[in-house]
Amino acid sequence: MSNVTLSKSQNSVSPLAFVRESWRQAVIYLGFAVLFIIFSITLRDQGFLDINNLLNIVRQTAIIAIMAVAMTFVLAAGEIDLSVGSLAGLSSVVTAMVLRDYGLVAGIFAGLCIGSLAGVVNGFLTTKIGIPSFLVTLAAMGICTGTSMWISHTASIPILNQTYAFLFGGGDIGPFPILLFWMAIIGVTGHVALKHNTFGRRVLATGGNETAAQYSGINTKVIKARVMLMSSMAAGLAGMLYAGRLQSGRFQFGEGDEMSVIAAAVLGGTGLAGGHGTVVGSIIGAIMIGMINNGLTLHGLEYSQQLVARGAIIVLAVALSKKN
Repeated sequence: MSNVTLSKSQNSVSPLAFVRESWRQAVIYLGFAVLFIIFSITLRDQGFLDINNLLNIVRQTAIIAIMAVAMTFVLAAGEIDLSVGSLAGLSSVVTAMVLRDYGLVAGIFAGLCIGSLAGVVNGFLTTKIGIPSFLVTLAAMGICTGTSMWISHTASIPILNQTYAFLFGGGDIGPFPILLFWMAIIGVTGHVALKHNTFGRRVLATGGNETAAQYSGINTKVIKARVMLMSSMAAGLAGMLYAGRLQSGRFQFGEGDEMSVIAAAVLGGTGLAGGHGTVVGSIIGAIMIGMINNGLTLHGLEYSQQLVARGAIIVLAVALSKKN
């Protein structure tokens, strides 16, 4: 009798729960569509729908989207990484310097190594020493910024290698910026890893309930170390893309990006408390932020007004998508 009653209760609650969950997951996409329609109507004469303007939005948001993909894993595992912006700046400087002195292959290798090294250190301090990732990456933010300023003497390091500039952010394949292909490759890889791979399930389990995950045989420390490594490697790649797109390495590249990256992931449906996340949503969140910036600029709003409007839109979208 009790089994029958329980079954009936589950059946009666399930449709409502399904609707709530579907709404929470769909609100970012609905919000994106609504904003796109509003800007398309109100900015028709300003050229919002012009193909060049839309491609510019992609160029301006692709690097944030790439870092947001990795940040999705970090947040889903119950951690955070505040060093991605400053690490991107350091990576751009190191890549430019090595590229200038030792050539293309060495420059690419150096940029990748910087991201990997930072990820190993962040992961070790977080999982082995036990320092909270917030404090570890907050310290890493200052270290990366200071190091990039120190080795570059706060000067811009020019990149003259056109092959590098084309491959890492500055080139176009037909009408499409190569940054779009980088974003697509990282996005597809991240989506498959999170939703269709054992590693992704372990990440979500670790963030959802670390104790239960440990009892089920998951080495949560290894999982957290890996997501910290992924985040730093994505930041290293972001710095390389900044350097290629702007044909120079500068410590200012990536400044403040950590907030945009985290906002994109949270806006896309990834919870700060861990346990759930979506790579596609994070990419849409990044593009949505870029679209808001672009639309408000075309509307002629001052920068201070843009900050207020953008913040209000993001808070509203996150509030609507929040679980009750």
